[in-house]
Amino acid sequence: MTTVRTPAKIIPRAFPGIMPDEMQEIIMNSRIKAYPPDTVICRENEVEFTFYMILEGEFKVTKVINNSQDRLLKTLTAGDFFGEMALIHNAPRAATVTALTNATLLELDKEGFKRVLKHSPSVSLAMVSEISNRLRQNDELTIEDLRMRAAELADAYQRLAQQDLARHEFLSNVAHELRTPLMVASGYLHAFKKGMVTSGQLDSTMDTITRNVDQIVTLTNDILFLQEIELVLPEFQSVNLVQIAEDVAKAYQDKAQSKLVKLTIKGGNHISAVQGDKHSIQRAVTALVDNAIKFSNPNGSVEIYFSENGTRASISVEDHGIGIAPEIRPRIFDRFVHLEKSGDELYGGLGIGLSITRQVIQQHNGTLEVESKPGMGSKFTISLMKWQ
Repeated sequence: MTTVRTPAKIIPRAFPGIMPDEMQEIIMNSRIKAYPPDTVICRENEVEFTFYMILEGEFKVTKVINNSQDRLLKTLTAGDFFGEMALIHNAPRAATVTALTNATLLELDKEGFKRVLKHSPSVSLAMVSEISNRLRQNDELTIEDLRMRAAELADAYQRLAQQDLARHEFLSNVAHELRTPLMVASGYLHAFKKGMVTSGQLDSTMDTITRNVDQIVTLTNDILFLQEIELVLPEFQSVNLVQIAEDVAKAYQDKAQSKLVKLTIKGGNHISAVQGDKHSIQRAVTALVDNAIKFSNPNGSVEIYFSENGTRASISVEDHGIGIAPEIRPRIFDRFVHLEKSGDELYGGLGIGLSITRQVIQQHNGTLEVESKPGMGSKFTISLMKWQ
């Protein structure tokens, strides 16, 4: 049953100690209005000059916290009141008040309040007392909000500091990864120019120069690709995942053999084509295969296989190497994060391969999933929409 209060019951709560003639003065200068549910009576940050006393119904009081989250401060019912600050101060509303049910309000605006004060100055003392109580409550809310903002700022600062450190490490790694092949290629070229390379050494010398120059070109292309892919999205076409896997496997057989890793493709005879950009998808798969070989143990294996599910086709790359530690797993797709060492094993590269893969798959509206256990290996699965 809905509770209904009369003005004579509510006004003494808002103005403690008020005399009967003063109460009558307030009633004479107020108005009674009815509102349907969901009506916003007053809105946060808006300026208006009305004090409300609830005769009937329920209301919610909400405030925006951290510029985005609506927080319920309290629920008001018959006998409660709100908006008293509007009578004495031209400040914006501190919260939003919305009707939850059919409601009736006794409303006293600023001009009416001034008329009351002319005949009943003691009313101002009661109002000042109530406003002091409300200010203390608002101060507590403000302090809580400031604490939350301070905590968020501290977290943001920590993230920025970590990103800044990661960028410095990334640039150092870029310099190192470029310096080594440049010095090797430059040294052999100078030796060749000075006639220090014999005819019997010519082929091996050119192979070394070519391998190091290719390493420089690959590194540069990876960095440029990671930047350019955010700017240009090619028109999608039909892409054969099996053909991509075969091309990548062929390109990486020598690297796999040099690490004593067996690289194989399983199945794929009846896998549907997917929609996308072949060059970009091949880059993504290349990065996964390169990582799988890099983090495999000698005499290990890397398998590439396929699956379908409804409107999507998938390609998976699985290794049985060192796996991913839980503490770094959330950050493996970050641009500036890479594993430098595991045990006595050192790993080169910039660690941008997974960043490239994630960026490609996001632009294809696909998914990239990872399963990994330390010491047991990792499996990455790319899932893309089938070609229609």
